[in-house]
Amino acid sequence: MDCIFCKIVSGEIPSVKVYEDDSAIAFMDINPLNDGHVLIIPKAHAATINEITQSDFVAVMSATHKLAAAVQKALNPEGINLMQLNGRAANQVVPHLHVHIVPRWSGDGLSICKWEPMAGNMEKIEDVAERIRSEVEN
Repeated sequence: MDCIFCKIVSGEIPSVKVYEDDSAIAFMDINPLNDGHVLIIPKAHAATINEITQSDFVAVMSATHKLAAAVQKALNPEGINLMQLNGRAANQVVPHLHVHIVPRWSGDGLSICKWEPMAGNMEKIEDVAERIRSEVEN
């Protein structure tokens, strides 16, 4: 497999690791959006949220919770963005599931997660909600 994140997990490619457990690993992003930009990945390859096992996803999110707290204590940002992108249309660059922790400060110049709230069409919202509810696995 030619996955850069799998090569980081195996040690073929060096990384600045900040956390590791049996199922997940976290390392500094080498193209950081801000100081303290951390990536958390499952050790087992899964391209997107639709491919990862539930247990591996829980492990990644547990590690994300620990690391967000560590970033907060270490850097004292005014906010933190957590991002998990799936597929090219969502701007996922590396096809290995990963969560970004991006510390934020007022005036940092990043425009992540900025949008103007606009009232939606409630009929369409209800229709889409019903379609989603019908697909939820119990």
